[in-house]
Amino acid sequence: MNKTFKRIIFFKIRGNILTGLIWWLAVCMLLLSLSRIGFYVFNSDMFPGVTIKELLSAFKGGFVFDLSAMVYFNSLFIIFLIVPFDIRYNKIYIGFAEGLFYVINFLLLAFNGADYIYFHFLGKRATADVFGTFSNETNLVPLFFKFMADYWQVTIYTLILTVIMVWLYRRFRPVKPCPHNRLIYFGLNILFVPLAILLSIGAARGGFRHSTRPITISNAARYVSNPQNVGIVLNTPFSILRTWGKKELTRYNFFDEQELKTLYNPHFKLAGNNTLRPLNIVIIILESFGREYIGFYNRDLQNGTYKGFAPFLDSLLNESLTFKVSVANGNKSIDAMPSILASLPSLETPYIISHYANNTINGLPSLLRQNGYYTAFFHGAPNGSMGFDAFARMAGFNDYFGKNEYPNGNDDFDGIWGLWDEPFLQFFASKLNEFPQPFMASIFTVSSHHPFKVPEKYRNTFPEGPVPICKTINYTDYALRRFFDVIRDKPWFDSTLFVITADHTNEIIFREYQTTLGHFSVPVAFYMHNSKLRGYYDRIAQQIDIMPSILAYLNFKGEFIAFGNNLFDESSESFAFNTRGSNYYLYMDDHVLEMTDNNTISLYNYVNDRYFENNLIGTIPDLQQRMERKLRAIIQDYNRRLLDNDLTVKGR
Repeated sequence: MNKTFKRIIFFKIRGNILTGLIWWLAVCMLLLSLSRIGFYVFNSDMFPGVTIKELLSAFKGGFVFDLSAMVYFNSLFIIFLIVPFDIRYNKIYIGFAEGLFYVINFLLLAFNGADYIYFHFLGKRATADVFGTFSNETNLVPLFFKFMADYWQVTIYTLILTVIMVWLYRRFRPVKPCPHNRLIYFGLNILFVPLAILLSIGAARGGFRHSTRPITISNAARYVSNPQNVGIVLNTPFSILRTWGKKELTRYNFFDEQELKTLYNPHFKLAGNNTLRPLNIVIIILESFGREYIGFYNRDLQNGTYKGFAPFLDSLLNESLTFKVSVANGNKSIDAMPSILASLPSLETPYIISHYANNTINGLPSLLRQNGYYTAFFHGAPNGSMGFDAFARMAGFNDYFGKNEYPNGNDDFDGIWGLWDEPFLQFFASKLNEFPQPFMASIFTVSSHHPFKVPEKYRNTFPEGPVPICKTINYTDYALRRFFDVIRDKPWFDSTLFVITADHTNEIIFREYQTTLGHFSVPVAFYMHNSKLRGYYDRIAQQIDIMPSILAYLNFKGEFIAFGNNLFDESSESFAFNTRGSNYYLYMDDHVLEMTDNNTISLYNYVNDRYFENNLIGTIPDLQQRMERKLRAIIQDYNRRLLDNDLTVKGR
């Protein structure tokens, strides 16, 4: 190693501790910028059409958010070094500060690194609710190492950034000054304290002006013309911090009570002719089964040659009632269960882990139990996973069947998430045969989930696809075929209404699905053998429509709260809504309206503009105003009902 190279690698900068503070914070900013570059590189396919100009603007805005996150998380480190006493030069003191810097900033890099992958599944930067999502998992350690191994590129890049952090930190060597006048020396050090605090506050807030509110996630939209690109601007530590301990929902008063009911009213009053139809109900929630993977919904893709990865589901949908547009009301598994089984969407925060998770609700199973139904929920994961067992109780299920209730659970355990779909669906079929009729049962599958494995005996059975999930989609579809093969000859089969949907989407293959609509597109289908429930309706469906639609189809008589629509009522308005982070979306009249902080930021025609390239905001004022009023009415009513624990009809 020649001398010049040694000088470059082992260079040293010397100065007082305050100069060192500036250097070390600059190192942190550099690392966060490099982390953002890594985020964009690993997720570039999630930002189609982004221009160099917009990318530079996003990185400019990213500097603001990085500065804020850096100050928030390094505040203790900063305090340690601005203390105006000579203890700052003590070897042990400096060593402690160095260790503190490493721990804090490694966590910042690790959070960003984890989101390189998680962003692909959520379509947004991870927020504080990610901790609630995994809080009930009993297999976090093996899952953590599995992710590290599967996404080794991210692991290596994060480790490289960590090495750079240590190397750059140690390039600066603090040297204690020898001042000629100690009074002036200490006076300047004391004056630096309020200056450092003032600068830190300004950096954390995102500005110094009195009118500037502390920046939030929604401020990221300032730096991009396409709101879908805000992920480039944000960083994960900031997103987690700004949503940690999130305050209660805001009580809005956009409309008075009378006008609100004309715009949106989740209070259902079903008349119910004669008596309840005692049909059995089976709701199948397929893990990660986005519409993109199903050939039935995508006959125009690849010039009409696309077959998808769920041939059995294709055949079943041909005999079902389904819809041209159908969306999830959330983007995580824990969003799906309240939406599907209690018509409770998750707006901004997953309902299960929100402040309002203990509100009294009228779930579909509880309403059916009042009419003589036996109800049960099945999930092949270890009991307690995702908090599903707790919510099943709140929703009114009689029984919960998880890994604990499954015989020989360890034999059919996939080693990560839960029981393989094929044997667990067979277990589900066997239990249905034992239930008293009428029954309502729901199953949530698990196999079509990262790490996208299939049982060893099927390793060479199912074809690979353009993304890893395709093989597991094919496996679960096969498991679903075997389930229906087993139950078709059962005496209860012909009197059973099957509802098939998914919790959320997953890895994206086609550009058509890189839009807001595509990110939420899941199947919603009703199947009943030898019935008139057939067709491909030109209507918008959503997960929260399932509960009121089932009750209406059963001829249920009574009142209940459901935030969705009755899909069998052709006279009712067709619309859907959901959120991603703090952004609200309304799907209506062939358009998607996006609103954040009560301001509309985009409006797209999803029929004529499949790639969302033409923002129509301000060009069709009548439709825009009507959609804004509808969305504000939804937000007002939803927030009020959760705040007031008004999710049931009083007196029932």
